[in-house]
Amino acid sequence: MKIFTITLQIILKIGRKINFMRIINLTENLRFSDKSRLVPTIMMMFFCVLFPAQKNVDLIVYNAKIYTVNQNFDIAEAMAISKGKIVAIGGKEILKNYTSTQKIDAQQKSIYPGFIDAHCHFTGYATDRWKSDLVGTKSWEEIVKKIKKYSETAPKFWLYGRGWDQNDWTVKEFPTKEKLDELFPNRPVYLKRIDGHAAVANQKALDLAKITVDTKILGGEIEQKNGKLTGILVDNAMDLVEKVIPAIEDDLAIKYFGELQKECFAFGLTSLHDCGISEHTLSLLEKSQKQKVLKMNVFALLEDNPNYYEKWIKKGRYTNEKITVGGFKVYADGALGSRGACLLSDYHDKPNWKGFLLSDKEHFENLAKKLVNSDLQMCTHAIGDSANREILKIYGDVLKGKNDKRWRIEHAQIVNSADFQFFGKYNIIPSVQPTHATSDMYWAEERLGSERIKTAYAYQDLLKQNGWVALGTDFPVEDINPFKTFLASVTRKDAQNYPENGFQKENALTREQTLRGMTIWAAKSVFQEKERGSLEVGKNADFIILNQDLMNIDEKDILKTQVLQTFVDGKKVHQENEKKRICLPVEIIDDTKK
Repeated sequence: MKIFTITLQIILKIGRKINFMRIINLTENLRFSDKSRLVPTIMMMFFCVLFPAQKNVDLIVYNAKIYTVNQNFDIAEAMAISKGKIVAIGGKEILKNYTSTQKIDAQQKSIYPGFIDAHCHFTGYATDRWKSDLVGTKSWEEIVKKIKKYSETAPKFWLYGRGWDQNDWTVKEFPTKEKLDELFPNRPVYLKRIDGHAAVANQKALDLAKITVDTKILGGEIEQKNGKLTGILVDNAMDLVEKVIPAIEDDLAIKYFGELQKECFAFGLTSLHDCGISEHTLSLLEKSQKQKVLKMNVFALLEDNPNYYEKWIKKGRYTNEKITVGGFKVYADGALGSRGACLLSDYHDKPNWKGFLLSDKEHFENLAKKLVNSDLQMCTHAIGDSANREILKIYGDVLKGKNDKRWRIEHAQIVNSADFQFFGKYNIIPSVQPTHATSDMYWAEERLGSERIKTAYAYQDLLKQNGWVALGTDFPVEDINPFKTFLASVTRKDAQNYPENGFQKENALTREQTLRGMTIWAAKSVFQEKERGSLEVGKNADFIILNQDLMNIDEKDILKTQVLQTFVDGKKVHQENEKKRICLPVEIIDDTKK
């Protein structure tokens, strides 16, 4: 019987150090027949220790190149997902320790955290889907022809379009309304510039808005020439017309949310920050979520409405499943393209004009004082160097020093060299959009001059202040495609691969910095870094499978990247169309059919 005892002692040495000695000692006083009956039990215990039962999960992804985007930027081979969360991530041990009826052999494809757009206008873009798309038009004449054709099938009485940019025309000047008046004397026409900070309206639209040559507006411009209205409205002046344009039906808005969400998923966007929405729009988002239409994560910033302040400061940060309200979107100034950005000195191409703030300084100061003792963020649009300086100063006065409020400046587009330091001094987060640089580079120097342009779109200089930045698109001002964001950030080139050496390449971000800015840093900018933004245990299983490796491909191939599959909470929400796919599909293996 000593052989039996010795055998058990050897098992103990090669096992998992589970203490069976008590059991062994007990066997010394047992009869042989008793010991014989005990052997199967002991052996079963041993095999359970050496070969533990696999844990069942909802999904296993393996044979992959997974960019975790964790602190060390580790690359993993596999991950296990259960109840929408990542429960394990690592190497081949995942397949040993976990089992599932759903497995994805990624065939060595690259997997990334779902992209997060840190600044966009999701609901605004969705509810404008009935408009005439004017992006890419090359002249005012082309626009007029397009609107005339659109009028034949337009779903609304109003003729509404968006996307024109006079900087793309041969004559780089704002249009005037005469031709619209001639064609549509009894039908209102309202055409927004691509940046959303200027528009041209015909006389019928101006009449409905009760705009005359005597109308005054703070923080905007109603353009006149020779004592007559031109139809051009800038910034706050646009609100006068937009107030009288009937809103689309709620059910139609929700339908459009679903359509735009599909487009987001197809580009690998699983989360976004919707900047400046109304309470009514929030209610529509929640309704769409309840109806199972909305599946993506939406962080919403409320519009700057004084009627909201007391209610929401008292209520604080609010989450309803995938929808979070976390602060206010505020506008300090307008846009550079429409010369509404507020500059410290005159526009280079318009003497005696510096742009303007959209509200009195007291407005921004009072709101900052109200928000500083709450858990809501203040996120302020600031384009010009004067607007950035004013908001940085106001933030600094109430924040006083280092903090973790994560108040943001949206765009931070033109910053005086003396003012960069304040981002770091007061932990103010730049939320920037790399495609703005490559869209504006054709004419930005005309606006700013050769010296001031050097501190514009300065993303590397901004990143150095806090060690991180949040990246977005600002769609529909720019293309929704996040791969254009990646390209512009890394190469400082546009989709036409221009310019050859990149625009102010010294401020390009690295690929790792860019990916972090589109994922974990975007999440961090709204206090969601513990939930999403990287592929780590305990976080939401939001991930995308790409046809090529963004971190290693030639920069000329970045825009050839396709999203093969998109997952939210471990559930597939997008599958690339077979007919369009340029590489082999990723197959889902169902173990139950083996």
